[in-house]
Amino acid sequence: MAEEFDLVVIGGGPGGYAAALYAAGAGMSVAVVEKDKVGGTCLHRGCIPAKHYLETASVFRTVAGAKVFGVHTEQPELDLGVSRDRKQKVVDQLWKGLQGLMKKRKIKTFDGTGSLGAGHLVTVDDGTELHGTHVVLATGSVPRTIPGFEPDGEHILTSDHVLELDRLPASAAVIGGGAIGCEFASMLADLGCQVTLLEALPKLLPGCDADVVDVIVRSFRKRGMDVRTGVTVEGHEESNGQVTVKLGDGGSVTVDKVVVSVGRRPLTEGLGLEDTKVEVDDRGFISVDSHQRTAEEGVYAVGDVVATPQLAHVGFAEAIVAVRDMRGEDLEPVDYGKVPWCIYCHPEVAFAGMTEQAARDAGHDVVVSKHSFNSNSRAMIIGETEGLVKVIAAAGSNGTAGAILGVHMVGPWVTEQLGEGWLSVNWEATPDDMGQLIHPHPTLSETFGETVLTLTGRGLHG
Repeated sequence: MAEEFDLVVIGGGPGGYAAALYAAGAGMSVAVVEKDKVGGTCLHRGCIPAKHYLETASVFRTVAGAKVFGVHTEQPELDLGVSRDRKQKVVDQLWKGLQGLMKKRKIKTFDGTGSLGAGHLVTVDDGTELHGTHVVLATGSVPRTIPGFEPDGEHILTSDHVLELDRLPASAAVIGGGAIGCEFASMLADLGCQVTLLEALPKLLPGCDADVVDVIVRSFRKRGMDVRTGVTVEGHEESNGQVTVKLGDGGSVTVDKVVVSVGRRPLTEGLGLEDTKVEVDDRGFISVDSHQRTAEEGVYAVGDVVATPQLAHVGFAEAIVAVRDMRGEDLEPVDYGKVPWCIYCHPEVAFAGMTEQAARDAGHDVVVSKHSFNSNSRAMIIGETEGLVKVIAAAGSNGTAGAILGVHMVGPWVTEQLGEGWLSVNWEATPDDMGQLIHPHPTLSETFGETVLTLTGRGLHG
């Protein structure tokens, strides 16, 4: 006989464990089936390990530049093995905390791969059968590969492989100029690796505002990175321990390692589903409505397995929507056009809402305000003046600024500054509304304050 639960979750990553914790917090009996470790890619092979190495790069960069503050020290040397061990300690501590939280809420976990059959019957590959009044599919994603660059863990690496390196390569080509590619390229370059960044599209960071991308490209090139956009890759050859990447324009790049960073694909293989009404599209994503419901009544899907932004916090939000729906509670579907985005390269990128071009393409008349960090006193103090804040607002009939449509930041610690920008976009606030906020002085956040204040026509320093 199958063990009965109010909710069975297949997959213990951010979307899955968030659904489990939220449901258990509401008093539901919950089971989670996870083939590896709860926490998923984000905790073990993605967000957390990557940001640890980016912080390692930040520390290295700070020590190397300490003399401008009058602090004299020897040129830093990197012991990647020590950094890797510290990364694992951080991951393990978070993992143990998550396990403890799930145990405290009486969530039962089952090790193995789960598949969904008819009637909400979930079968674990060890033969265990579970039945859920509701089921959440949250199996996540895996790195995409491209023909001619099949990962071997030695010369051709995925993001998973990079996080386990014990020695920094002297040179590397990063294929893919999206968020993950830019983060790895930035980290490797700051630690002393000669990096070539290859992107097939005309510009880096698709989806980012053009002014933000311009700052990133200038910064990357200033730090010695070879940034090439609008270039395709046509395969590779290995010789004498190095890799030669053949480019579509007839050129080539020879490096020690190649990092393939062209996004992630949904992991739906092995889920079964043949005896259900759950639909999977031609890209492998599970089809859902705005309440995360699949075509099978009582079955939901969240996280990277659905065709929405592949961000852990989006998975959290979708999980809450799914649980509230199955409980018949009032809810607001996720507005994917207004979710916060954070990219942790150096300088950092953070944004919410429309880019200037997207707003114009949508038919909006807009007014725009931009302010650089190079006049921000705190940015000057910490020596991080690259970047800007850009606010796009709808133009009223008299040309004044109305609802804020987008907030875009690039610069020091902007991932920690986006909160009020996200609120302004999602609450449809105006510059008059946001201009009343008092920002402590001196802080980096004053740049956002000055940017919105300028849109009121009464900026202090603009």
